[in-house]
Amino acid sequence: MSKILISSCFLGNKVRYDGKTKSIVDPQITTWQQQGCLVVICPEVSGGLSVPRARAEQVGNKVIDEFGVDVSEQFQQGAKHALGLCLQHQIKFALLKEYSPSCGSNQVYNGDFNGTKVNGKGVTAQLLSDHGIAVYSELTLAQLIIDYNRA
Repeated sequence: MSKILISSCFLGNKVRYDGKTKSIVDPQITTWQQQGCLVVICPEVSGGLSVPRARAEQVGNKVIDEFGVDVSEQFQQGAKHALGLCLQHQIKFALLKEYSPSCGSNQVYNGDFNGTKVNGKGVTAQLLSDHGIAVYSELTLAQLIIDYNRA
């Protein structure tokens, strides 16, 4: 059975910048978890960032936290770790947190720390997409279920 890379916060793990979770309660995710299909990651934690941590947003091709610290290297390291897991487990699908500077698959925050979203991909979502891994978010979970069942 194929594996799916999934954002750790979706499974109730308190890994987000604010130390909170963004759990998704969905019977399909529960089934995948029970079947051992999920490979769990928080790219930001994998890249060496702490919990809690300063909010970060993409600014051009960098990721800057709310205090002006460049955390691009940690985000890139986390993305590389996520890609490594995908290659190791032959993962073709990823379910990642929308709007995150790591995981956003269609939109991210604009870098002004004012809540404005713009079209774009997070660092991890971009790297995975560049390597042929289909990236979905909580907003496109229904499409992931369809695509996964067709694969």
